[in-house]
Amino acid sequence: MKVYQTDKIRNLSLIGHSGSGKTTLTEAVLFVTGATKRQGKVDDGTTVSDFDKEEIARKVSIGTATVPVEFDGIKYNFLDTPGYFDFAGEMYGALRVSEAAILLIDASSGIEVGTEKAWQYTEENSTPKIIFLNKMDKENVSFIKVLDAIKDYCGDRVVPFTLPIGEGESFKGIVDVLSGVAFEYDGKDAKEVDIPAELQGEVDSINELLMEKVAESNEELLEKYFEGEEFSPEEIRQGLKSAVQEGDLVPLMVGSAEQSAGVDLLLGTVRDYVREPAGVNIGYKGEEEVERKVAVDEPFSALIFKTIVDPFVGKLSLFRVMSGKITKDSDIYNMSKDDNEKLGGLFVLRGKKQIEVPELVAGDIGATSKLQVTETGDTLCDKSDPTLYDRIEYPQPTLFLAVEPRTKGDEEKIGVSLNRLTEEDPTFIVERNSETKQLLIGGQGNVQLSVITDKLKNTFEVEVDLTNPKVAYRETIKGTSSVQGRHRKQSGGAGQYGDVHIRFESTDEDFEFDEEVFGGAVPRNFFPAVEKGLLESIEKGVLAGYPVVNVKATLFDGSYHPVDSNEMAFKIAASIAFRKGIQEANPILLEPIMKVEVLVPEDYMGDVMGDMNKRRGRILGMEPQEDGSQLIIAEAPQAELFEYPIDLRSMTQARGSFTMEFIRYEEVPSEISEQIIEEAKAEKE
Repeated sequence: MKVYQTDKIRNLSLIGHSGSGKTTLTEAVLFVTGATKRQGKVDDGTTVSDFDKEEIARKVSIGTATVPVEFDGIKYNFLDTPGYFDFAGEMYGALRVSEAAILLIDASSGIEVGTEKAWQYTEENSTPKIIFLNKMDKENVSFIKVLDAIKDYCGDRVVPFTLPIGEGESFKGIVDVLSGVAFEYDGKDAKEVDIPAELQGEVDSINELLMEKVAESNEELLEKYFEGEEFSPEEIRQGLKSAVQEGDLVPLMVGSAEQSAGVDLLLGTVRDYVREPAGVNIGYKGEEEVERKVAVDEPFSALIFKTIVDPFVGKLSLFRVMSGKITKDSDIYNMSKDDNEKLGGLFVLRGKKQIEVPELVAGDIGATSKLQVTETGDTLCDKSDPTLYDRIEYPQPTLFLAVEPRTKGDEEKIGVSLNRLTEEDPTFIVERNSETKQLLIGGQGNVQLSVITDKLKNTFEVEVDLTNPKVAYRETIKGTSSVQGRHRKQSGGAGQYGDVHIRFESTDEDFEFDEEVFGGAVPRNFFPAVEKGLLESIEKGVLAGYPVVNVKATLFDGSYHPVDSNEMAFKIAASIAFRKGIQEANPILLEPIMKVEVLVPEDYMGDVMGDMNKRRGRILGMEPQEDGSQLIIAEAPQAELFEYPIDLRSMTQARGSFTMEFIRYEEVPSEISEQIIEEAKAEKE
């Protein structure tokens, strides 16, 4: 593949609901541009961009794949992103390095929840976009009906640049509105035909609307429009390009990716109306802002937007050149890690195929291998003139499950393999709960975590089971007690004697130790031993063995033996007093309470609130949002929320989202407390 200059590059993310045809469109693009001889199929596992074993097995995209193609002197870098919600982080990374998005919509399904999510995210980030209305050849397609639905959701900014000739089984061609030319398709081959008479009026009215968009792009053209002068082809192109770039216009293209119909017109629209990489990137050198133009004569900088981990090929790092250029002999500095790196070759990835290139210039997308310290989100740059870019923002994990090895002794192998997988997917995390001693994995949903376990088995040859995590309960006391703890041992050799009287009561602190000993009943040098005995004892409570909190222990009396008393004896005496004292001070079980903020469309509010009540939750309030949705603020026990991400998705057809954070501990209701204590005792036995 030859080296393309910045103005001849277009970077586009393919986004949309799962099954809308993103991967099929990449196959059509490869076929139409001559990069492949035949069009692969998702069902057959023969596509270029779904090359991962899990993708082939599941017949869905799991990771973003880059698909660069050359057509008409332009290099198009397509980034095929997964549509399934668990892998939304892949879309975030791809859009960070794209000038625009192509939002695919299944013409037979219309606006789906994945369409809404993709649209909302691009709107929040002011990403220019083109809609590709795919599957026009499917049964029961009504172009007018689906166009109305799109405009109803996305607004009047959506304007058809092409119109279908026929629909459903009778779909046979496309009218290019701007050029005023119609084409009939036989696979990827198109022949020019007359515009059907019934479409001519629509073509004229759309053209008039588009000329208004051109006029609105600047004052000079607006004046020309009011004076009744016609725009030149270049003025139309620049005016529409500006409108698309500003988000004032969203071109809608029709076609069938499976039949390769309309793909040539889509490529032409991208070439003419999507901006080439340009502008200024803002980075940082310490506290100082650094500007980097997207230009080849600037110092080199690049952003890593994806990592692929393969046990056989090694680690591949995908990046976008933000400024300057990179050659395979370039010295590379990782500003994020403050470390030098050595390139393991320079290439572009087409699916899994590595195509070597001598250099990549500002705005282009490429890859290298064997970087030692570099991770997704890191900045690579020229050490002599460094800059650091903001990291890609990913959604936080919401579903956590505990990992149990199926084979004893696999723990270390599992830990290493999971950490390799976190390099590949920044939305997936691994952590060890220091209290429950469980290894936890966290992600966006059950499908993502299921993929992780399949990768462990198929790629790293370790099998695991996933279970709900244990809850980190606590124990405390509601009452007060004063008890004696005595330890006495006199059976050969030196004896041991320690005797303490301790008062236990509740406090706001985790643990407090105080003393009120008079007359030297317990010598001061044994106080630390008493405190240490208590501190060790609070690790395991008397009810179910959970840590004890919010207890104040006051040493107020005791006795000692001038010969047999020592630190160990007083430490043991304190632990005896602890168990007796806690038992007599009305011990209770505490559970972690989480603050939950749920964002849902208003239609689902009743179901979500009812469900939260069933989880022993309390609704604290509701806040209407600008987009018409509602933010429900609630508190609920952690024990009731482990499967909440799955249940919320089901309740709201995946339109709901939530965040959760720990706020405090509260007493467990008695009937539930008894059950927890019984289970804890059974586990010990």
